[in-house]
Amino acid sequence: MFEDRREAGRRLAAEIARRNYAEPVVLALPRGGVPVAFEVAKALKAPLDLVMVRKLGVPFNPEVAAGAVVDGAAPDIVLNEDVVRRAGMTIDDIRAIAARELETIRRRRALYLGGRSPVPVKGKTAIVVDDGVATGATAMAALRAVRDNGARQVVLAVPVAPPDVVRRLAGLADEVVVLSVPEPFHAVGAHYRVFDQTADEEVIRLLDEARRWAGDGEGGGERG
Repeated sequence: MFEDRREAGRRLAAEIARRNYAEPVVLALPRGGVPVAFEVAKALKAPLDLVMVRKLGVPFNPEVAAGAVVDGAAPDIVLNEDVVRRAGMTIDDIRAIAARELETIRRRRALYLGGRSPVPVKGKTAIVVDDGVATGATAMAALRAVRDNGARQVVLAVPVAPPDVVRRLAGLADEVVVLSVPEPFHAVGAHYRVFDQTADEEVIRLLDEARRWAGDGEGGGERG
């Protein structure tokens, strides 16, 4: 059980710091992943950036992920085929939901990043951080996008995730760092005492604060 996202981030940072990754860049999945990633980046004195990914929710139950989409020159869609099949979703359903989520990504990118350039990940260790993993669709999309951007090593780091999803994601990352792998797994929020929604203002504040130790003053850009 974690007290909140910041406390989970500090515990995750302690584990990651022992691994001595070369040239780390910490990439948060907004919004909930940002407070966790902030603590990791702070401990490593590494740049903090974002991976802009949106879940593709099932129409009658948006909390269930049918997949995820990552923004970019050619938006990347990753589907949870079992969920898509059970929900009876068509390719037109998926495209319509993806278009709406890409528009949300564009709005949030402008809000969070203010036109700042992305932190380069080519040839570096990209550490992708979220507050937890449930179905793995969002993390899968993020890992693929970061790999495509030329990272030398891709690490997924989260406080909590179900064991079957960890095994699946291990095939997309060079290393997966998870503090808690409960079985049965019910929901990410069930493993936090405080799991309030992360506000846009907090995301912006933490990204701005992280620039102070980044060295060159750049960062906070969108990955993917």
